[in-house]
Amino acid sequence: MTNNPSLKSTATRGMLWNALEKFSVQAGQLIIGIILARILMPEDFGLIGMLSIFIAISQTFIDSGMGSGLIQKKNRTDIDFSTVFVFNFAVSATFYLILYITAPLIADFYNMPQLVDLTRVLAIIIIINSLAIVQRSRLTINIDFKTIAKVNVVSVFTSGAFGILFAYMGYGVWALVIQQLINALVAVIMFWFLSRWKPSFLFSKQAFKDLFGYGSKLLLSGLYAQTMANIYNIAIGKAFSAAELGFYTRAKSFAELTAGTVTSVLHQVSFPILSSLQEDRKRMVHIFSRMIRMSSFIIFPAMTMLAILADPIVRLLLTENGYRQYHYYN
Repeated sequence: MTNNPSLKSTATRGMLWNALEKFSVQAGQLIIGIILARILMPEDFGLIGMLSIFIAISQTFIDSGMGSGLIQKKNRTDIDFSTVFVFNFAVSATFYLILYITAPLIADFYNMPQLVDLTRVLAIIIIINSLAIVQRSRLTINIDFKTIAKVNVVSVFTSGAFGILFAYMGYGVWALVIQQLINALVAVIMFWFLSRWKPSFLFSKQAFKDLFGYGSKLLLSGLYAQTMANIYNIAIGKAFSAAELGFYTRAKSFAELTAGTVTSVLHQVSFPILSSLQEDRKRMVHIFSRMIRMSSFIIFPAMTMLAILADPIVRLLLTENGYRQYHYYN
């Protein structure tokens, strides 16, 4: 990938661990998703889909590109890390309060009273996730994707087991909420334990200014991306039933399985590598173009195969009752 043996070795090792983690996580989520889809009803997934844009946009504001700013910055200090941690936590608490207060308005918009409690509980994930952004960024800076892989694999399978258990116990949509909360909680605990970094709870205005100057651009692009990715959930959830939105969200998640995994692997590994080459633009562009070709080589045939096998996949995912609903709506 590069002419520098050390950089090439680091990038290759990081990509291998990141690929192992992503495909392990996606395989786990696929199996867990199939089991949950055969226990729960489509409307359970639809209710979560109605809230996805509010959680996603809140999460984007919390990070504000500050985590990426830490990765991009060359001369980082502990005060930089602590400043980002304090900022993330303060913003997450603010957004949780906003969602808690506006939960009845969200429920009225969709005409779904049960969304009040769902919003107030599911939004706790925002605060939990904010506690590990810096730890994850530090591991990414060090290209320590082995540790990140351990965290993500353990959290996915642990939360998946709890989600399946509560689904079998008849908790319905709450099984999905519990699954997401446990996923976030396990990940935070492991990141804190394995990263061995603790915040000093200091805040520097200058450090914030420097990091936000870079991160604000990512904030704007992130808001645009999350809005475009989730805007259909609002439209479908408002105009159609929760079950129909459930079919859409499940189909979308499996359609993004291959493309999302490959691009995520390349993005997470390439960002710290390319950041170290930011002063060598020609070399950076060359490496980036090779990564795009690599991802296209995998994604195009995989998505074609997924389209061909769509009907058998739907049969596998849904119970007989759910499959009848699917044909009713289609």
